[in-house]
Amino acid sequence: MIARIMGEGQVRLADADLTRLNELDNELLAAVESGDEEAFRRTLGALLDTVRSLGEPLPDDALEPSELILPTADATLDEVKAMLKDDGLIPG
Repeated sequence: MIARIMGEGQVRLADADLTRLNELDNELLAAVESGDEEAFRRTLGALLDTVRSLGEPLPDDALEPSELILPTADATLDEVKAMLKDDGLIPG
């Protein structure tokens, strides 16, 4: 799966990584729905850090279609809420 963190570029993630990412995505969805700013900040940071650490960066000149688009670390709760689908940011 190709993921893009807005403003940072793309990374390739293994399918096996989706379980951990979905756990964090579920936590993020709960924080957004409850309006818990502290939990939102913490979980968004953890999600982005996990994508960065597990993902293999693609070259800057590569333009692969992104299956997953994640917000920047400084995105607001409302900005992320607008990006959410029924099951969060991460499909599945």
